[in-house]
Amino acid sequence: MRLNVLKLSHLITPRTHEGAPAALLSAEQALRRSVLSCMLWEREFYEDGVEIASRIRELVPRVEAEKVAALSVEAREQMKLRHAPLFLVREMARHATHRGLVADTLTRVIQRADELAEFVAIYWAGGKQPLSAQVKKGLAGAFVKFDEYALAKYDRAGAVRLRDVLFLSHAKPVDSAQAELWKRLAQNELATPETWEVALSATGREAGEQARSKRETWERLLAGRKLGALALLRNLRNFREAGVSEELVLSALAVVKTERVLPFRFLAAARHAPQWEEALETAMFRAIEGNGEGRTARLAGHTVLLVDVSGSMESPLSRKAEMRRADAAYGLAILLREIAEKVTVYTFSEHARLVPSRRGMALRDAMEKSQAHAGTYLGAAMRHVEENHRNGYDRLVVITDEQSHDHVRAPSGKGYVINVASNRNGVGYGEWTHIDGWSEAVVDYIASLETLDHLD
Repeated sequence: MRLNVLKLSHLITPRTHEGAPAALLSAEQALRRSVLSCMLWEREFYEDGVEIASRIRELVPRVEAEKVAALSVEAREQMKLRHAPLFLVREMARHATHRGLVADTLTRVIQRADELAEFVAIYWAGGKQPLSAQVKKGLAGAFVKFDEYALAKYDRAGAVRLRDVLFLSHAKPVDSAQAELWKRLAQNELATPETWEVALSATGREAGEQARSKRETWERLLAGRKLGALALLRNLRNFREAGVSEELVLSALAVVKTERVLPFRFLAAARHAPQWEEALETAMFRAIEGNGEGRTARLAGHTVLLVDVSGSMESPLSRKAEMRRADAAYGLAILLREIAEKVTVYTFSEHARLVPSRRGMALRDAMEKSQAHAGTYLGAAMRHVEENHRNGYDRLVVITDEQSHDHVRAPSGKGYVINVASNRNGVGYGEWTHIDGWSEAVVDYIASLETLDHLD
């Protein structure tokens, strides 16, 4: 027996940023966790945006082209991300093994007119170069989707304009009307769109006149139902500062279409406009219900939630955003609270804390105030849950950035980890069902998966 053999296996065991043993991931798993919670090039608590983007770039050629293409579509359509899927397609275009799927994937993930120019800007991030044939084909396929309003709204000044993309892609119009539209785009003669940004830009210049004009403009837009849900939520602070009629604000919140708005956006809005929290909560519940459009069926049985409130969850989703990772986690917890039959909620940081049985904004407040936002001891929190639920439960759902200080064991029963960050390593693999992202799609996935298990 040889005793003088140097064992190095412990040196390559992956660790979380807080030091706990992490799972050894496949390239596909690593790419998914890097992408599905990624606000491209934005710094997170533990890693900067350049590091995350570099990791995505390295992983793309190591994952089958079909899976990268499918991930791009999932990131755009289910997780509602905009830049990360464009970046994935750009990286696909670098590799002969992946180029064949670029055109169709790019056409599908471009869903807003400004993404045409944004993709070319990403393509040229390392310096201008000719667009590949597949990229031109994909851009041309996407260009035909947009009418004059969309093109005019998003034809913004920048390094790349929409007319540049039109010329570069050699897009072919579907009919004479579109040909005439593109001619006006090329000549900078599109009709000025009626958007709230354009309306506000026309306000007076004198201080007093500008304030009055701004208030009147907001009130006209609100009365005419000219603001979509996201614009409405993002401008609540502006309404308050401009002295907009509260009656108009509440009326708009009562009727705005919310089916595509995620719960965490209402939470962020309420933090900056607490006087309208009750109306925001009502709108949020309407969004969760899906306005009658086939909201996922309730999760049967007893669900135990463990929600990460550690210090790293305080980091913003992006430099310009007023939303935190914690808001994303709270939003998912509120959503699960509504669709699960029975729910017990705990938060974890230095300790595990049982949260009062509340709904909506009150549940958010209870989670936020449950304990100091410090370290990440998920392993200890799991032990606490097991000790307090000896009679069992139907599923354990952990919502976290996965950067635990301590060892995290396998769940004793059905366990899910919902990851809301893009850090390199995580703990929720193996016998856990691991899910990346913070949209309602992750909750729908749990319900769908258990439905299939039941049918089997």
